[in-house]
Amino acid sequence: MPARKSVSGRKPSARLLLAAEVARLREESGKSLGRLADETTYDRTYLHKLETGVRIGSPEVIAALDKVYGTGERLAMLWELARDDVFPDKYKRFMELEATATVRYEYAVSTVPGLLQTKEYAREVFWVGRPRSEDELEEQVAARVGRQELLTRDDPPHYRAVLDEAVLRRPTRDSRVWKQQLDHLLETAEWPNVTLQVLPFAAGLHDLLGGSLTVLWLPDGSSVGYVESSKTGELVENAAEVEQLKLSYDLLRDLALSPRETVAFIRQVMEDSAPCDPLAQT
Repeated sequence: MPARKSVSGRKPSARLLLAAEVARLREESGKSLGRLADETTYDRTYLHKLETGVRIGSPEVIAALDKVYGTGERLAMLWELARDDVFPDKYKRFMELEATATVRYEYAVSTVPGLLQTKEYAREVFWVGRPRSEDELEEQVAARVGRQELLTRDDPPHYRAVLDEAVLRRPTRDSRVWKQQLDHLLETAEWPNVTLQVLPFAAGLHDLLGGSLTVLWLPDGSSVGYVESSKTGELVENAAEVEQLKLSYDLLRDLALSPRETVAFIRQVMEDSAPCDPLAQT
């Protein structure tokens, strides 16, 4: 099933190319959706949505399809391109740069940074944004979780995240999801390329209040910044402006707890937020 141009004459998106390839592979294999569901352990309705482009799927289902069809990582590579279609255009330039960054510094003011979110936490974050459908919600989650390979690839960037205490004082609706997220933070704090710090409320006022910041160091020695609120984001490439953002970050980092103190702080938050067992009080 060759890729075709859309009615408007524009080239099809990576999302449609992925759907067309998934459909073509099943057609050529002669498999029914029912048989494919048995071989991949994924629901036939879900697989049909992949073939029609309603969903782009998760890395896991795409890996299962690559295995069934013997296509190596071809579908996985198409999925990475299709995943980027989920993000608005204003983020795509930033995503191109973050893929090549050697160092990444981040300050999170209200929620756990996307690169450190569990799938369940990410689902709650997107759910409060009122997605139009369950399909859109799952697609957003898959796209976010898929970006996390930046931290686990063969040559990952050094990643430092300063988390405002507010991030750790705002739990999810489901206490189990929140515990899993805190456990994941403790796990990632042990990775050799990750440094976590908490900025306590006691640090007081600072220059980055009101928004989150990411600074990327690129292979050519240059840097860019990305300033973000809950609804908007701005890529900063002007060298002088980036230097100001880096200075603000350095001052913020100096106010934060050390990595060791941060681990102890997160453990204390876990203890404070643990559900009370009424039988233990009798």
